[in-house]
Amino acid sequence: MEAADAPHERPVRVLIADDERLFVESVEALLHHDARVTVIGTATNGQDAVDLARALIPDVTLMDISMPVLDGIEAARRIRLEQPSAAVLILTGSSIATDIDRARQAGVAGFLTKDRLGTQLVDAILELGSG
Repeated sequence: MEAADAPHERPVRVLIADDERLFVESVEALLHHDARVTVIGTATNGQDAVDLARALIPDVTLMDISMPVLDGIEAARRIRLEQPSAAVLILTGSSIATDIDRARQAGVAGFLTKDRLGTQLVDAILELGSG
């Protein structure tokens, strides 16, 4: 019964979508050291993120706003249309109000600026992945 009482019986499954490979590798390294989280895939553009979310059904998708082919907000909107319970957390260097408004309209679960990843990312993932 102890395993059932644990807040996270299995790791939260995370998809990372960002076109900057070095950033993706940094996020993967950050998450690799936490057994409560597992990265199940990465995408380098918005369309790949939509396709991988459909195939892999992650608990949480970490999504950059500015990406080729399909921007992150439109990709988030499409993921949420196909999977209404999907949790998408926007990761960006921007805190522009119009980006925040568009992200909320797309149904994203949260918005985290990249300068706060080291201190808040895992907690945000665990919060979204447990719901």
